Amino acid sequence: MNKPLRRVAVFCGLLVLALLVRVNYVQYVQAGQLSSDPNNRRVAINQFAQPRGDIIVDGKAITGHTTTTGSDFKYKQTFTDGPMWAPVTGYASQAYSTSMLEGVEDKFLTGNDDRLFFNRTVDLLTGKQKQGGNVVTTLNAKAQAAAFNGLGKKKGAVVALDPRTGAILAMASTPSYDPNSFAGNSLTDEKNWNAVQKKSDKDDPTLNRALRQTYPPGSTFKLVTAAAALESGKVTDIDSATDSPDPYMLPGTTTPLPNEGNIPCKNASMRNALKYSCNSVFGKLGNEVGLDGMVSEAEKFGFNEEQFIPVRADASNFDTKMSDDHVAQSSIGQFDTTATPLQMAMVAGAIANDGTLMQPYEVDKLVAPNLSTISQTSPKKMSQPLSEENAKKLQSMMETVVNSGTGSNAKISGVTVGGKTGTAQNGVNNEGIPYAWFVSYAKTDQGSPVAVAVVVEDASAKSDVSGNGYAAPIAKKVMEAVLDK
Repeated sequence: MNKPLRRVAVFCGLLVLALLVRVNYVQYVQAGQLSSDPNNRRVAINQFAQPRGDIIVDGKAITGHTTTTGSDFKYKQTFTDGPMWAPVTGYASQAYSTSMLEGVEDKFLTGNDDRLFFNRTVDLLTGKQKQGGNVVTTLNAKAQAAAFNGLGKKKGAVVALDPRTGAILAMASTPSYDPNSFAGNSLTDEKNWNAVQKKSDKDDPTLNRALRQTYPPGSTFKLVTAAAALESGKVTDIDSATDSPDPYMLPGTTTPLPNEGNIPCKNASMRNALKYSCNSVFGKLGNEVGLDGMVSEAEKFGFNEEQFIPVRADASNFDTKMSDDHVAQSSIGQFDTTATPLQMAMVAGAIANDGTLMQPYEVDKLVAPNLSTISQTSPKKMSQPLSEENAKKLQSMMETVVNSGTGSNAKISGVTVGGKTGTAQNGVNNEGIPYAWFVSYAKTDQGSPVAVAVVVEDASAKSDVSGNGYAAPIAKKVMEAVLDK
């Protein structure tokens, strides 16, 4: 071979080698990046190339699918009672990706999860169409309907869970949206998507307020402060008078911490302080427990940490560095203290469960197309915010709130109910929209099967009575639904 030909052969060999290196680099190094690239249309096409699995509630599918024509997407996801279930299912759109359970469990629902490899292989060998797996939730359809209908046209959220296991029973958020309206990729879907996004400027219907919105918890946070006072030994007898002035002067300042209305808060016992929602008593108690003690107790309840159920929930906040006056304000659920409805349901649940906080979860199991169980969630203890003795004391206090205090609208005949109202002011000079809260639990001979947190954003909420008027009736309906009353 002469020299020019040899050079050409070497050059061509190098080109082939470079091509092989590039192909292997793309297949093995960039594969993950390319498969998750939102601009890779093949990924979206693959998501809807076969029927997605279903999301199941009470043994029935709340999602489904339909075939599409005139598109390279073969199937489109459908949603039963879309607006009611949107905070749970999220959306699965040919054009706008996925969210919530449809997003977190996307690989399982599309059948691409590694745990479904055997099923895919069997389907391939038998010539069956590839199928997605099903996600079986812990949700209770009656409780979800009670929460969603209870909120109605009000802006807010509800979370209900089983304190004994952590299983989420209801998760509603309003205003909501219909995921059917933009599940495809037509011009109509685009118009509907843009309409939802435009509403987001004010109402944000795609925001899951139950998990992703943190609010000042107001007086409902006094439950955490009461737990800290009991656990630290600052209070041992919940019916003994406390050395609490009215108003309480915030430490290091000349600013009084007043109480709402003409209520008997001076030297009130902790039971009566919770019953009447005395800011002065709980502000003073929080300061006596101290920053470290309050932070520790709040974090035992789940504050300052994101939760995954498996959908991510934003972290609720209790500042870890504050002056004494801010500790007092934070201890009544103000200053920088914020909480998601999920977080406050966890607080009520831990108290109802005799001091044990269970890890919240909304997926009971993952089921393969052949109905075999691929993954089963087992209840898991998360922490122990209170001893059983102190939890029972706090239960007694919460039951007083419902029986003869500010939470009377949550009473259920023949059922023991504990609760706590709250109204949180926010914004500069409290000019923001106030929030009406109610957290509660219902208790039977078998323990507490349900704890609920309700928050309603309403400009007319002015005192803790608002929590009883706006939020407590919703909590009552949800508890009745779980108890099948």
